[in-house]
Parts: sequence; structure tokens; C-alpha cells
Amino acid sequence: MPNIRTVIIDDERLARQRIRRMLSDVPGFEVAAEFENPEHGLAYLESNPAELLFLDVQMPGMDGFALLEALPPERTPMVIFVTAYDEYALRAFEVHAFDYLLKPFDQARFDKTIDRARKQLAGDGTNSEKLIHLLNEFRQRNQESARFAIKTPGRLYFVRQEDIDWMEAADNYVNLHVGSETHLIRETMNALEQRLDSRRFLRIHRSTIVNADRIKELRPWFHGEYIVLLKDGTELTLSRTYREKILSLLGN
Repeated sequence: MPNIRTVIIDDERLARQRIRRMLSDVPGFEVAAEFENPEHGLAYLESNPAELLFLDVQMPGMDGFALLEALPPERTPMVIFVTAYDEYALRAFEVHAFDYLLKPFDQARFDKTIDRARKQLAGDGTNSEKLIHLLNEFRQRNQESARFAIKTPGRLYFVRQEDIDWMEAADNYVNLHVGSETHLIRETMNALEQRLDSRRFLRIHRSTIVNADRIKELRPWFHGEYIVLLKDGTELTLSRTYREKILSLLGN
């Protein structure tokens, strides 16, 4: 039986290397090509056959879903999304993704996915079994362990949400303030709020979310607003829009 032609499209070089390395230990698979640029990956898939695609979701220029929308159905291979964000899982089902690997995944999780992919490509296994498996996995994920991927040149690392002091919007990005460090991630404020533990993080302004554990005191300010003083001395504004809800939650 010929090897399964596999393509990797991910803007992180280390992520591509990791998938290639893990796949090298599995017989029967061949990495035919890998791409940092999603447009280049799309052009390749449009003219070259592939049976399996490892695809990142968030990439500059064209995200993974846009790539699939642009790819002719007859050229679309089996897709395994590889991403640091779990909120795209249901959308992945909608585009009939085979699996959804959440970074950082280990070799055991990777091997399980590859074994199922091999069976599916051979005509053994059902989509319903796949969906049940994935839904159960995501239901079991605890928000307390959610992490954010921080991308820097040549490096990808993770910040735990409980370590974040506060966050501020910056157009289509968000600044995460973690102690003396600030990290910029490609995320909207509304999407970010959905990922956070609502028992810990409070939206105090349309552009600000704060870790409640870091709040030292609230000081009345002008026009019904409050100053939120953090333990490290940072001063933030609690707007009137969020005042009643926050004061109620904090017992004021």
C-alpha cells in the first residue's frame, strides 16, 4: 500500500517540525510538503494530490477555514486542525474536519489521531465515532487549565490564564499583562472573554478585563465610574456600563 501523502500548513516553524518529527515515527505516512504561508499551501493543494492535511487555524493573511473554503472539494484532503485555541472546535466539525489537536499535544494523543486517520482512509471507522470522541474530550477540558499561546520569532510558549493580571484591547489584538511582562496575542476582546473563567475574570470596560484576584480596592470616580486599583498599583477604569454587575459580584 503506498504511503499516505501528507501536507503541513502552519506559520510556526517549530510546530511544523514537531508534527514532522512525530510523523516520522509512524510507518505508512509521507510528508509531501509543508508551508509557512497558507496561500502557498493552497496553491500546492490545488495542483497536487494529498490525502491528509495538518492545518493551523490562525495564520497571517488567510486562516485555516478560509483556506478550506477556497480549496475545490475534489482537492480537499482529510483535515486535522492543529491549534492552541479550543473555541474553534465546533466550527471545525462544521467543515468536516477529521480531528482537532490542541497544542501542546503529546505523542500519545498524536498517535491516537494518526491511527484513527489511517483506519478512516482505509475505509474502517465512522464519522460518528470521531465526533463523539472529540465532543467528549472538549467537555472534559477544565477552564482552569486554559493557556494562551505566545508567538515570538523562533519561539512558541504558553501563559496560564490564572497568571494574567489584566488585559486590554488593541484593535484586533489583546495585550496580556502578566507581572512585569506584556504579551500581544491575535484575538478580539469578545472572543477572549468567552475563553476565560468567568469566576475569576471580570469585564470592567469594553476594552479591559481584570483578574479579580488582583483587585485591591475600588475608588469612586467621576460620573458614576470607579478606579480599580490592583495590588501592583495599576489603576484601571470601571465604566458605568459594567458598574452594577461588578459591584454586585464583589459584594459592594
